[in-house]
Amino acid sequence: MKLKNTFQRREIKYLLTYQQYEELRDKMTPFMAEDQYGLHTIQSLYCDTRDFSLIRQSIEKPIYKEKFRLRSYGTPTADSLAFLEIKKKVKKVVYKRRLAIPYQMAKHYLEYPQKIPCKTIQEQQLMNEIQYLYAGKNLEPKVLIAYDRRAFFSQKPELEDFRITFDFNIRYRDKDLDLALGDLGERIAPEIDVLMEVKALGAYPLWFSHLLANLKIYKGSFSKYAQIYQRVLWPKQAMNVKLGGKKYVV
Repeated sequence: MKLKNTFQRREIKYLLTYQQYEELRDKMTPFMAEDQYGLHTIQSLYCDTRDFSLIRQSIEKPIYKEKFRLRSYGTPTADSLAFLEIKKKVKKVVYKRRLAIPYQMAKHYLEYPQKIPCKTIQEQQLMNEIQYLYAGKNLEPKVLIAYDRRAFFSQKPELEDFRITFDFNIRYRDKDLDLALGDLGERIAPEIDVLMEVKALGAYPLWFSHLLANLKIYKGSFSKYAQIYQRVLWPKQAMNVKLGGKKYVV
């Protein structure tokens, strides 16, 4: 599967047990194929304002919300591709746009946010959007999130936008925020075995809806960054305020 740089879709999440995952994966085999990457690791460096205003707004579930992150597939080297990503959600529809550049260049941008020269008009427009959000709102790296993923796509051409991903061992760290240092981190939400995300523009195929009903798999609510903020980062903020350390608006 070719890595796309522009997405528009709905993303529905489900919290699965290992048994539900194994049964679902077995039964969807005739309809879905695993992508060429197999089990792979994704690292995302989430950026926010000093007082975490982006994630605080997101948790309030507004009509419009946005996130900014630097993502890599596996542990990057200086020359391997990484992605500066803007993820927006408007009325439950997700819009994601990302600029693919060498990791060292992306890392340098986060430290010194000056516009990066681009080859195409489309890339330049995206660079303008990134600059407006990251530099304009004074964002900075806040937390690194990593997880292991298996991704599946429909074998029917007419359903090419229907994808299912399974995420395992979701972990984080809020220190050593360099993707090149690897994906080590502390487990978040250990009570969740598998996070499934269904990515689609339209309705689910009938066979998939039947599988969800038969296996008693129901929609859930889980944002990796929001969970880490609520469970870890916000309590640290509150403690800093209580102890007279760095003060943030909470």
